Amino acid sequence: MVVQKLHEAGLRSEHAYCMAFGSIALTVVAWAGSLKAESAGTARADRWGIFVGEWAPTFFTLGLALARYEDRD
Repeated sequence: MVVQKLHEAGLRSEHAYCMAFGSIALTVVAWAGSLKAESAGTARADRWGIFVGEWAPTFFTLGLALARYEDRD
């Protein structure tokens, strides 16, 4: 039902895959930016990288679900 609503809203599997790859790049940027910009050190930079890095599997899974939904049509 959620996948159907997202598909009806215009989200396609290609969009989800692009967001997944974008979040991988954003992980590196967030980690490097936090490492250099904050004085909290490596621990906080690692946490930012891990936080953003957890988005990629979600977007890949959503892309797979949307691809299966699109193949049904």
